[in-house]
Amino acid sequence: MNNPRIYTVSQVNAYIRGILEDDILLSEIELKGELSNVKYHSSGHIYFTVKDSRSQIPGVMFSSDARTLKFTLKEGLAVVISGRIGLYERDGRYQIYAKRVAMEGAGELYEKYEKLKRRLEEMGMFDAMYKQPIPKYINRLGVVTAPTGAAVRDIINIALRRNPYLEIILFPAKVQGNGAAESLVQGIRALSRLNIDTIIIGRGGGSIEDLWAFNEEIVARAIFDCPIPIISGTGHETDTTIADWVADLRAPTPSAAAELAVFDYQGFAQTIKNYKEKLFLVIQDRIDDERDHLREMGLRLSRYAPEQRLKQQKSNIASSLKALTDAMRRRLEDSKLQLMRNEDSLKSLMERRLENRRSLMALYAERLNGLSPLNTLSRGYTFAETEDGRAFKDINSVKAGDRLNIYVKNGKAAADIISTEEFSYAGQ
Repeated sequence: MNNPRIYTVSQVNAYIRGILEDDILLSEIELKGELSNVKYHSSGHIYFTVKDSRSQIPGVMFSSDARTLKFTLKEGLAVVISGRIGLYERDGRYQIYAKRVAMEGAGELYEKYEKLKRRLEEMGMFDAMYKQPIPKYINRLGVVTAPTGAAVRDIINIALRRNPYLEIILFPAKVQGNGAAESLVQGIRALSRLNIDTIIIGRGGGSIEDLWAFNEEIVARAIFDCPIPIISGTGHETDTTIADWVADLRAPTPSAAAELAVFDYQGFAQTIKNYKEKLFLVIQDRIDDERDHLREMGLRLSRYAPEQRLKQQKSNIASSLKALTDAMRRRLEDSKLQLMRNEDSLKSLMERRLENRRSLMALYAERLNGLSPLNTLSRGYTFAETEDGRAFKDINSVKAGDRLNIYVKNGKAAADIISTEEFSYAGQ
């Protein structure tokens, strides 16, 4: 058995697009319906949805064609669109590409919606001053919606996921068709008589006809008169009903209503756990810091304690005394060494001076010996002096009859002068 050919998603979308473009009926068609989800893009393109009571088709009108419009496309407008049906390959979605749009007239339900909205707004039922605050922490949640479907499942699942201890009281209401408005009113009034903290009223998305029960005046007045705060979560994010305007808080979807009504206990518990762990770490760090600080203060205190200071002072004094003793010992040793050096130097100096004196003495002795009269006398000379002890050196210093003492080598003799005679030397 041969394997069938395998195609890519892009190939399939391109093939289907070719089929749609080749279809004569779809290549130029006029489509009648009511506009919703109208969005004007900054590029000039207009995106919208065309719907009737049972189906809807997305559409786009490019800026080049949108410039020809004589009116503004808006929600609920009944129109006839001329264009072609094609496939937007990227999303695999078929849509109408509008070339022209003719206004058939405002939808009857939309006109009724706008009229009631204006009247209730003038009565002040939308005023913020009448909005009740939604309790942050609730124990009992009331829900008015259909007992089956995605809306009630989403509300219950999200509410219990956020707070598993929450008590949910469901009033199974009719949300579409005949009697739906009365059923919603009955649910609001029934829950308001119970010990409920917050009420959610809503349903899943749909056409304006599907959501019309939430646009009835009796529902609006029941919401306004309810003593319990009400959150309205009707349809998709782009759907807005009269109930949304009157409610104390509007949620874009039933799921969002559950998130707004129920405090995230699980998230809060996890946050508390995270804070607990963080606080424990902070406290532990603080204790460690304080211990380190206490240890440091203890060390500083020990340094400033009297016993420690006295011990330190004793140690300082002992060190100082030892240093002083060592210094004195070194100075004494240096002084002894210097004294010995000085003694040796003085002794050497004295010996040198004594030797010099001895040498000088010997020299002087030799000179004195050379000048000694006795030495002269020993060589045969004599020395004469007058009786008064004056040396006899001049013949004119004596006269006849004077006495002279004459010294020789081994004695002296007394002699009287008989006569004197003066000699004359050449050169005198």
